[in-house]
Amino acid sequence: MEVSIDFTKSAQENANSYYQNAKKYHKKSEGAAKAMTQMEEKLNSIESEHVQQAAKTKTLHLQKKEWYEKFHWFFTSHGSLAIGGRDAQQNELLNSKHFDENDLFFHADIFGASVVILKGGAGADKEEKAEVAAFAASYSSAWKKMLVSVDVYAMRRDQISKSTNKGSLGQGSFLMKGEREWYRNTPLGIAMYVMDGKLHTVPLKTAERQKPSGAKLVMIRLGSMIKSDAAKSISKMLGYENTDDIIQQMPAGTFEISMA
Repeated sequence: MEVSIDFTKSAQENANSYYQNAKKYHKKSEGAAKAMTQMEEKLNSIESEHVQQAAKTKTLHLQKKEWYEKFHWFFTSHGSLAIGGRDAQQNELLNSKHFDENDLFFHADIFGASVVILKGGAGADKEEKAEVAAFAASYSSAWKKMLVSVDVYAMRRDQISKSTNKGSLGQGSFLMKGEREWYRNTPLGIAMYVMDGKLHTVPLKTAERQKPSGAKLVMIRLGSMIKSDAAKSISKMLGYENTDDIIQQMPAGTFEISMA
């Protein structure tokens, strides 16, 4: 080991100089070690966040989807399934593939509305039918037109067809015959909640009759908030991160949201 001596200084001064330098280098060494430890902690934190986010994303993708979830859907307070078309093509599909003899067909009395099928609806009571009518009202152009209510009618399978004496009707059009069951001045409004990791959207009538136990409930009515902003707020209220799913389940128009 080589030691440099400053001959202009005394032995005591040289020794003190080496001591001070040793202290300085020791502090630098401690600082470097501390910085390295902080960097490792930060990297571990970032890695942990990525792992958690990946797990959440994987859960969203792996969550089992039921066949009816490609439509608008909900279960009535009596547990019956109601499914509604998101567009004219889905309205056609519901009529041709999912409308059976014991079901009921619901439609708002306005141009531009979802066809809603109540499975087993022939045996439903008046209150249950009113829930489905409210669902059909909410998924109609009445929401976008800012109408607080709209008339809705229900019909049986044997009253609805696609063909006339002149041929088949165009997409989204149906031939109806016989008496309709009317639900006059049906108010618009839906509610959302999360149960077992799945987003549920129900008419306000259903939420009022059977509030989900232990779940947060967001009430959605006509308002001035645009869909994307409303979806972000609903996402925060419910702790549900998939805003695309929320947007898909909302009617066309603007909104007012509140916690129940």
